Amino acid sequence: MIKKIRREIFKTGRRNFIKTASVGTLAAIGIPQIVSAALATEKSASKLKFNAGDVILFQGDSITDWGRDHSKTEPNTTSALGSGYTLITASKLLLDHADKDLKIYNKGISGNKVYQLADRWDTDCLALKPNILSIHIGVNDFWHTLTGGYKGTIETYVEDYKKLLTRTKQALPDVKLVICEPFASKGVKAVDEKWYPAFAQYSKAARDIAHEFGAVFVPYQAAFDKAIETVPAAYWSIDGVHPSVAGEALMAQTWLKAVGA
Repeated sequence: MIKKIRREIFKTGRRNFIKTASVGTLAAIGIPQIVSAALATEKSASKLKFNAGDVILFQGDSITDWGRDHSKTEPNTTSALGSGYTLITASKLLLDHADKDLKIYNKGISGNKVYQLADRWDTDCLALKPNILSIHIGVNDFWHTLTGGYKGTIETYVEDYKKLLTRTKQALPDVKLVICEPFASKGVKAVDEKWYPAFAQYSKAARDIAHEFGAVFVPYQAAFDKAIETVPAAYWSIDGVHPSVAGEALMAQTWLKAVGA
């Protein structure tokens, strides 16, 4: 059922993007300028250095999972990486670091909250021994309190996230962490006034956790907020939570710029 819904969302978003987008439109928007503005006020950890043989793992919920075939376990393939921001990001990394034999995995699973990452962490993270671990999690930790009967709070999110990262650093002391900001686009379908101001606490918590653990922080909410100043939110998001094709490109560019790739 989840896969069917995801396919329909993807098809709708793609149709809407094709109807509204053009090369001229994207050129006028200036994604590099949007990304630079979003990053300008962030005091992040040092930029990452990519080394030969690095294993890079993307973890998260449906935004990361987007379109991947869960039966595929090999790195660096479209079926295993999906069709969202992870694929775009991985493609650029593999192109720019062709001499380094990078191995890039996507293990995002639709609907996940932090405690569900923890439930599968041994297999879907620690066993892969990533050198660079990127986590984008948090929207479901809030959203499902509105729609799914989930009883977690912001305190639950923070406690679960810190426990997960502590466990990770104990098992992989040299891993380089990338913490991505959970984000939403207000006024687009699923995201309405009921989200605020509570959801903003999750974005702040992710930033604080990134600073506490010395992780690179990727300011996705800031990037989408800046993008919306130029083009309406529905251009960047298909339902307020999941990015459009343009939103996926924005996510990839923000990630790459934040880590210094």
